[in-house]
Amino acid sequence: MIKIVAVGKIKEKYFNDGIQEYVKRLGPYTKIEIMEVPDGACAPNASIAEQEIVKQKEGEAILSRIKDDEVVICLDLHGKNFSSEEISQKLDEISTYQSSKVTFVIAGSMGYSEQVIQRANVRWCLSNCTFPHQMVRLLLVEQIYRSYKIRKNENYHK
Repeated sequence: MIKIVAVGKIKEKYFNDGIQEYVKRLGPYTKIEIMEVPDGACAPNASIAEQEIVKQKEGEAILSRIKDDEVVICLDLHGKNFSSEEISQKLDEISTYQSSKVTFVIAGSMGYSEQVIQRANVRWCLSNCTFPHQMVRLLLVEQIYRSYKIRKNENYHK
């Protein structure tokens, strides 16, 4: 089973439509659940202390959605870069040797609290580019789908 815990809601229909398309395509391979946690309100000119408070609240909300038996993969700019083939292999290794429950986490705009970083089993840098969080969620479900196609040695039409 795959779970995605993401900070914030997606309001744009076109992102939701794309995400739902990949969730549907994943149906034959795995169950996928997407959980949203509220993003903390923070003024653009907020102090570092105020930002930390927001990160803490978001972190607590994220951690409340994660169970002890889940392997956690945080999407993190400071994480390791994996190719599609490498993330497919990593998911195969996790499901074979660690747990059938994998949880991907997408932080809010200020990043992760230290507690969430400590809980992560893997930190994955999806790209060196910066993307809106809504787009990251779409890219993530596409990469999960691609991963299953690779693992099953099935063609993926581009």
